[in-house]
Amino acid sequence: MPAPTYLTDHSPGHGALSPRSRLDSDAPVLDLTGTWRFRLSPVADPGTEPWEGDDADWDTIAVPGHWVLQGDGGYGRPIYTNVNYPFSIDPPFVPDENPTGDYRRTFTLPDDGAWSGAERILLRLDGVESAYRLWVNGTEVGVGKGSRLVHEFDITVLLQPGENQLAVRVHQWSDASYLEDQDQWWLPGIFRDVMLLARPAGGLDDVWVRADYDHATGHGALDLELAAAPEAFPVAVTVPDLGIEHRWDGPADVAPIPVGDVEPWSAEVPRRYEVVLAARGETVTVRTGFRTVRIVGDQFLVNGRQVIFRGVNRHEIEATRGRVFDPEHARADLELMKRYNVNAIRTSHYPPHPGVLDLADELGFWVMDECDLETHGFEKVGWRENPSDDPRWRHAYLDRIARTVERDKNHPSIVMWSLGNEAGTGQNLAAMSAWVHRRDPGRPVHYEGDHTGEYTDVYSRMYPALEEIDAIGGEHGRLMACSPAQGARLRRRPFVMCEYIHAMGNGPGAIAEYDERIRAYPRVHGGFVWEWRDHGLLTTTGTGTPFYAYGGDFGEVIHDGNFITDGMILSDGTPSPGLAEYAAVVAPVRLTLTGDADAVLVTNDRHTADTTDLAFRWAVQVDGETMASDKLDVPPVSAGSTAHIVLPGPARAALSRVGDQGCEVWLRLVATLARPAAWGPAGHVISACQVDLTASRCTGGSSRPAAPPATGSTAPRQAGGEITLGPARFDARTGRLTRLGGMAVDGPTPELWRAPTDNDRGSGQGSLEEASPEETGGLGVPGPSSAERWTRRGLDRLVHRTHEVQVLDDRLIVRIRSGAAATSMGIETTLTYLADGDVLVMRVDIAPRGPWEGTWPRVGVRLGLPGTLDHARWFGPGPEESYADVAVAALVAVHERTIDKLAVRYARPQETGHRPNVRWLHLSGGDGPNLELQSFNELGGGQVGRPGFTASRHTAQELTAAAHPHELPLSERVHLYLDAAQHGIGSRACGLDVLPQHQLWPATHSFAVGLRVR
Repeated sequence: MPAPTYLTDHSPGHGALSPRSRLDSDAPVLDLTGTWRFRLSPVADPGTEPWEGDDADWDTIAVPGHWVLQGDGGYGRPIYTNVNYPFSIDPPFVPDENPTGDYRRTFTLPDDGAWSGAERILLRLDGVESAYRLWVNGTEVGVGKGSRLVHEFDITVLLQPGENQLAVRVHQWSDASYLEDQDQWWLPGIFRDVMLLARPAGGLDDVWVRADYDHATGHGALDLELAAAPEAFPVAVTVPDLGIEHRWDGPADVAPIPVGDVEPWSAEVPRRYEVVLAARGETVTVRTGFRTVRIVGDQFLVNGRQVIFRGVNRHEIEATRGRVFDPEHARADLELMKRYNVNAIRTSHYPPHPGVLDLADELGFWVMDECDLETHGFEKVGWRENPSDDPRWRHAYLDRIARTVERDKNHPSIVMWSLGNEAGTGQNLAAMSAWVHRRDPGRPVHYEGDHTGEYTDVYSRMYPALEEIDAIGGEHGRLMACSPAQGARLRRRPFVMCEYIHAMGNGPGAIAEYDERIRAYPRVHGGFVWEWRDHGLLTTTGTGTPFYAYGGDFGEVIHDGNFITDGMILSDGTPSPGLAEYAAVVAPVRLTLTGDADAVLVTNDRHTADTTDLAFRWAVQVDGETMASDKLDVPPVSAGSTAHIVLPGPARAALSRVGDQGCEVWLRLVATLARPAAWGPAGHVISACQVDLTASRCTGGSSRPAAPPATGSTAPRQAGGEITLGPARFDARTGRLTRLGGMAVDGPTPELWRAPTDNDRGSGQGSLEEASPEETGGLGVPGPSSAERWTRRGLDRLVHRTHEVQVLDDRLIVRIRSGAAATSMGIETTLTYLADGDVLVMRVDIAPRGPWEGTWPRVGVRLGLPGTLDHARWFGPGPEESYADVAVAALVAVHERTIDKLAVRYARPQETGHRPNVRWLHLSGGDGPNLELQSFNELGGGQVGRPGFTASRHTAQELTAAAHPHELPLSERVHLYLDAAQHGIGSRACGLDVLPQHQLWPATHSFAVGLRVR
């Protein structure tokens, strides 16, 4: 049968009331969520209406919920696309194959006076994807579109005493789907609450509390807008915390209320006041915050002070429920953000459940509330027929922004409205902006796609290169996608990165370099990391093994793979090392040591709060262990200020005592919560830094040998096919180490390959291997990904040939040549072994051979060790993995973890677990022998870097071959990688390539370690 016309009429639906605020009211509400009857049809019109006939043979389904996440796959499967529409681009039409769910339930109206005496009874649906039609007692009520938008319908005249029937037909695809191409799972169904509202006579239909703050005087002002009939009056207004009691006898009396001194609301001090409005028929409570948003020149100000957004993009997603709201999950999400120094949220790419905004008001976040709009798939056809510039869609666009603004206008956390995301540009977006400016002039309008600043208030870019930020923040250089005159206009506006440092898999790299630009240019107001959480959906294999699914795992033909797992936290809520790096870089209080190491500088980069909520400590660490520590007395440091604190006497005394011991000395400075906060416990670390004082404090030389011994204590002996050198045994033909003390080992094998990270596989922006940032404005040149280049050169399939095994008087030298088929590029590895008592000293020299082009992923060797080893303890950076461009959060100390916890369980297996510059490493497990490793930082009289280590149960090749963690083979070995260096991480999955200073180019690399088994 042909599709119903309401699915292709460009409209926002019909029958719904004008949008209004979601209010905390004492008027009765009947919750209609729970178990509903359900049937699924493959087409939009199955031939009978959902209210007709008996539903005894229908299934049952949970509301709220997505039908594709219920029924064990019997109701279809989720689909993931990033840009592509999962149907033919033929607006406003959608396929005849249009899964359609019919929902039905009965309800009984309460028989108390509040319901029987109600003036109106409204049906509210908070979220339905993608379009729906509804009936009450067999009579059509209306059609709703806008999946993340609230619709209310007046059903008063359709209700009857006692039992009533509600039927809803939900279509997966509609013309509205063209406006919701939002880089997430397509998940149809009634996924937010369904409520019945009894609206009393003399009630308050809508309330808008505008609470302004004058930072010059400290005074507040209340300006209330009421939508109420005359019979609602008198209305009493009270603000208990301010002693305000006001009364309006009629609509003409409604006027601003002057307020004296107030505590302002900010993301750091989210002070809220209850404003209670008691009308004749209803009492409404609004929790407001006094704050004022202004743009002055190129400055974005709240309460007179500049805001720097240390933000994240947050989709609504949970691994088992999809977009169904759970208050505990949402609170845990936002509390975790606070603990990791996130201060802002962009609600990508739609208004969230209002409970999220309540939490943002309470906990404190700057919020960019984004409209439910994206048409990114039209990019694939050159933006032809893009609804954003088609007047037939204007009503739908205006309806979407109105429903966003009206529902959320009372939230003090919202400081900016966003028209949507990646919808091109055009007259309908300009019309949306004009509507917002008329309706709410107190909040700026954002939309990244307005590249020339025609209709928005802030200048916004996605994934800008560092050089582009330099151009925007400075006064020279042409800006992207605009004329010089337009660029001059944009430079007079605040600049924000609505998406940057793409956080897919291992990474992102270069957070510190971005932060340098944010701090350097007053016009640059920070940005929002893409994104907060991986979208993996928890499912099982055919044999019952659980795993987190991404695009293609449900059999989609068109999909974008694991591009949906690009968050700072994993699908199970585990924070990634990238999040720890972000928290360290953007810490709101910075601690540094003066050049003479006699004083600490405490810089408070906060917007509002001073430092009285923090406690400070110092610690002197010797060889990774704390020798002395105590509190650091810091007077209150106001926001935007720096205090100069003399290093206390006990700290100076502790440093003086280590001067002749011969050691590695670090001074660590830490700022923690002095008392519990709503989002974190006392003692939670806000900021930490450490300073290496070894050179200035240790005059007695290192307590550990800096260089390996020049000669061995034992001569090698060859007998048959085996060479013995001190505690070690080698294969005489291949030179491979086979045994060390009581431990069976295998290797070392030269290695250049690492399992490609998502950023190694990506080509979001150009390559910086073939052209410098200076030559290309930071964007690089189009070309294959790093992983493609490495694979093309055969780095994943090196074969090795023992070139020479040389037995000398006090040492063993093994020379290995490695290369790949069809290429003359290779490496030559020289392994030099000495025995020093029960220690085997191994020096590794790796040199390129042949005409190398391009970078290396890593350079080092791999040792095979017994699988019984399950615990690592080391002295070096940690505790999280770190790389050349992800290195701020890792602090030098003694750390320990199990072998399995050294790696991060990314959605797609990839390089993970690297700890650079290790001083010593102990691997242990069970009752078997343990391995001890000591590194050296001098060879042949010259300084060299200490190696990094990775201990994993899988080789880089095994990680490369697996698409999901559960596909990795069972392992009976531990593979110890010792790397002279690794290539940086970058964020090229959607952003910048690895910066030149963090790239690994072919060159000779050397390191040495001592190995002992106990």
